[in-house]
Amino acid sequence: MKQTRTDTSIALMQAIGLHVLLFALLFAGLKLSQDVPMQAAQGDPIEADLVTVSDLSASMQRALQRKPVEPALAPAPVTEPLPTPIEEQPTPPKLTELPPPVPDPAPIEQEKVQRDAVTPATTKVQQEQEEKRKKPEQAELDSQKQELSARDKLLQEIRKQRELAARDRSMAEQRAQQLADARTTAAPPSRPPPGDPNSRLRKSASYQVALMNAILRQWTRPDSVKLGQICEVLIKQIPGGEVVSVQVSPGCPYDELGRRSVEAAVMKASPLPYAGFEDVFVRDPMLKFRAEDL
Repeated sequence: MKQTRTDTSIALMQAIGLHVLLFALLFAGLKLSQDVPMQAAQGDPIEADLVTVSDLSASMQRALQRKPVEPALAPAPVTEPLPTPIEEQPTPPKLTELPPPVPDPAPIEQEKVQRDAVTPATTKVQQEQEEKRKKPEQAELDSQKQELSARDKLLQEIRKQRELAARDRSMAEQRAQQLADARTTAAPPSRPPPGDPNSRLRKSASYQVALMNAILRQWTRPDSVKLGQICEVLIKQIPGGEVVSVQVSPGCPYDELGRRSVEAAVMKASPLPYAGFEDVFVRDPMLKFRAEDL
């Protein structure tokens, strides 16, 4: 905004007028202060005479020479220590009794819940799979049971035959002994006719073959005995071919079932061939039994 000459003149006039007013006020104030009379101090006046020390009495001089006795200072009040504020122990919050923990379910109960949660479809599939898995095992078990049952029956039959054979053997032994005694008493002992030694050997071999064939006809080879296996069998008999006892050699390769079957066959074949082989008869022949199927 541009300032004009008229504005400058007005501002100057206002400044001069203000200064004149200030001087007038100062002058008026000074005039009033000179016209006010001084007021005397209130109260009675005090008279005082000035004297020297020598004009005073001796007692007053001594009193002035004495040192002023300082008043005994009162002991400072002992400030008792403020009591230490006792901190209030915070009241422990009351423990609210928690409910007893829920025991974990027993493993048996969990298994029961899991079994109960199985859907019927899943259970049916599992049952079918279990049945398929058990079928071969069951068939094998049934086969083993049948085989064991057949063996047990055969062993029972062999034991029965052995008992019967032992009883018959005892009776036959007694009867044969009686016949032998009667023959010995009736006729003198005969000597074997002289002949060719080779002929006797051939007859002994024929006798062994006859014994073997008689036993084989009464023998049923178990599946556990292989063809061609040889088992030594000790037979005890009396004249006439009645078998008294039979014993399988400990070195026989047959299993228990095979050994019992051979013993039973020997007892069944009693009496063994005797007629025509009197001169080569042996009471306790050791027979090499060969497994063969007739």
